[in-house]
Amino acid sequence: MYKIAIIEEIHQDGINLLEQNSNYEYEIIKDVSEKNLIEKLPAFDGCTLRVSKLDEQILKHCPKLKVISRHGVGYDNVDLKYLKKNNISLLITATANAVAVAEHVMTMFLSLSKSVQKYDQEVRDGNFKNNAKKIKTIELFNKNVLILGFGRIGKKLIERCLSFNTKVYVYDPYVEKKIIEQHGGIKVDSINEALKISDYVSLHMPLTEETKNLINYKIFKDMKKTAIIVNTARGGIINEVDLDRALNENLIFGAALDVFLNEPIEINNPLLTNKKVILSPHSATFTDECTSRMGIETIKNIIDFFQKKIDKSMLVKL
Repeated sequence: MYKIAIIEEIHQDGINLLEQNSNYEYEIIKDVSEKNLIEKLPAFDGCTLRVSKLDEQILKHCPKLKVISRHGVGYDNVDLKYLKKNNISLLITATANAVAVAEHVMTMFLSLSKSVQKYDQEVRDGNFKNNAKKIKTIELFNKNVLILGFGRIGKKLIERCLSFNTKVYVYDPYVEKKIIEQHGGIKVDSINEALKISDYVSLHMPLTEETKNLINYKIFKDMKKTAIIVNTARGGIINEVDLDRALNENLIFGAALDVFLNEPIEINNPLLTNKKVILSPHSATFTDECTSRMGIETIKNIIDFFQKKIDKSMLVKL
């Protein structure tokens, strides 16, 4: 029998898979402090992981641990070097969240374009149409969209963008031109040049040394003043201080962030008082349907791993 630690709660639909299988027993660990994880995890053969961190200080106490199944696609909260050195497999929910995130991006594109928050406030303030004509709005129709990163989310997003009759440019050095073109996109080789012509930008890339502060003040100065940028990938790819400055100086039209350099966002972050940015709490995947899919896929990955039939697209190459 395999013992599985559920670190932080996941959807009951995922838990049900374990309860229906007599080869597994599980425990939900809600206290994710380093002290508690060091005390609890050594007894388990596998674990799930959401946003809490598993570093060497914790993992070195877990000699039985063979697999970590991420409830999501990012893995910057896991010590990859330790996993590789100790032959611990890392799995991700590669297919579960693409639709929810793509819809979240479209929601932000449209909310910012139509100045939904400003119109809402006008009505609530009793102004109704007094200032409505002064509020600037724009259309998504016939605009240039830039998708940075063309994995599963990027592929779902391009479908939705094309339905608005946009022209979609894609930057992803790891995806062949023909694949991008098959999805209706135009491959670009220079982020900087593509950003100059883009009306809408959506980020779907990991946070690495190369991508940290990729979008900064210098970049914002070269972008269209009507541009809108959305980040549902990882905090830190957009320099938050530079973004606040760019919005205040009207270098771009608006922005939306679902992810932040520090989470939860710090109370002194200037973006909290900036009316030109829409903020959400790393919640692009928080639809009922997506949380169910992610819970199921997280547990299915563990079961498939121990049954030696894991889908290789779920396995992170260490």
